[in-house]
Amino acid sequence: MRFLLYNIRYGAGIGARFHLPLPYSGYLKRSTDNYDRIVSFISDCGADLVGLVEVDSGSFRTGNCCQAETMARKLGYNHVIESKYRQNSFHQRVPVLGNQGNALLAREDILEHRFHFFRQGVKRLVIEARTECVTIFIVHLSLTYHNRQNQLEQLYKIVRKAEGPVIVAGDFNVLWGDQELELFLAATGLRSANTEGKPSHPSHAPTRQLDYILHSEELRVKDFSIPGVVFSDHAPLVCDFELSADYADDADNSKMIQR
Repeated sequence: MRFLLYNIRYGAGIGARFHLPLPYSGYLKRSTDNYDRIVSFISDCGADLVGLVEVDSGSFRTGNCCQAETMARKLGYNHVIESKYRQNSFHQRVPVLGNQGNALLAREDILEHRFHFFRQGVKRLVIEARTECVTIFIVHLSLTYHNRQNQLEQLYKIVRKAEGPVIVAGDFNVLWGDQELELFLAATGLRSANTEGKPSHPSHAPTRQLDYILHSEELRVKDFSIPGVVFSDHAPLVCDFELSADYADDADNSKMIQR
């Protein structure tokens, strides 16, 4: 099972053009060309599950098209998408901002999904989705340390209810370093697929590890990589998983008992 995590920055791109004529003005430009490059990369990657952070659900910069829906239709995925802001909040009512969200794409059927919202921070969304093989959580944590710690505490309470193999992935914004995640990892028993702590931001010359793919013990990492593509300010993370031998045996025995 291949999992791809990518903060695509709404397809807005990077470089000098993004900051002309004013800093960060790229967020207000059409993103079609760069988005097409992102879709092509994801297609070539061949992932079974794709966690997308910073996705446009249909503002003027995408020609009023939902990036996740368009990508899912082109590549043959199922998908869920939601605004990252609290429902009925100021940010959700503002044009363009209200279209900013996160998404999950899956080749398998998404059997059920649920949207959770943190109590603190501007970005509050947690996507929870379950396929036949795994439960996935997609997050984009706060830029503020205090809010991040509160969000991690709440995320622990959400994740601990999931049964079977679990993946928790997203842009964690741990600006103070991965030590911010130590208590969360200890409490949940999750492990980082990026065992060498490779950086993913900024994509043109990575120095910081902000993006994470965390997994439960039922999953074993076969391969992990950070492709050197620069379609966003974040580089993508790609991880190949397989079920651990013990869990696979237990699952097979359970199916035999049920028969």
